[in-house]
Amino acid sequence: MAKVKVYSTPTCPFCIKAKEFLKEHNIEFEDIDVSNNQEASKEMVDKSGQMGVPVIDIDGEIIIGFDVERIGKALKLG
Repeated sequence: MAKVKVYSTPTCPFCIKAKEFLKEHNIEFEDIDVSNNQEASKEMVDKSGQMGVPVIDIDGEIIIGFDVERIGKALKLG
């Protein structure tokens, strides 16, 4: 199974949608709240080059935003 990290904030609607999508497909993921974790925020920026959320790390593939097609492809869904 893929190792999945979701860098998000509690108030971000696309973060919520991304996490719901993963749950619907029974994908385990680590939810990392960057709104109150400076170290995680820096890690996210180092990986993605930007401050926007969500940033999803699927086995090292970085997906910026809630991109259903790319997430599905990276997880080999379908």
